[in-house]
Amino acid sequence: MQPAIRIKRVYEAPQKSDGTRILIDRLWPRGLTKEKAAIHEWAKDIAPSTELRKWFGHTMDLWGDFQKQYKAELDSNPAVAAFLEQHRHNKVITLLYAAKDEEHNHALVLQRYLSKQF
Repeated sequence: MQPAIRIKRVYEAPQKSDGTRILIDRLWPRGLTKEKAAIHEWAKDIAPSTELRKWFGHTMDLWGDFQKQYKAELDSNPAVAAFLEQHRHNKVITLLYAAKDEEHNHALVLQRYLSKQF
């Protein structure tokens, strides 16, 4: 059975319904302690590369190209297969991200990508 994959900002309060909480940013979120983040795993290896993240810079005109480039990175990233294997038996996975824009961020891309892979 495929896990339910949810996303939420890491700054939102953790809830039991989050299941396995996985931080998917390459950088640790500003001003957040490990205790407050309440993460089970930090999967920075499946976050966008530093180069791609800096290039995008949350510029809306680049959103479409960012999605394509991030998917290409995921396709060639061996850490994705390990992630899928590790989490295939989880019932709920919550991908946590720090970006302020809740409609244009890598968590949305990763959520769709993983949903197709499980």
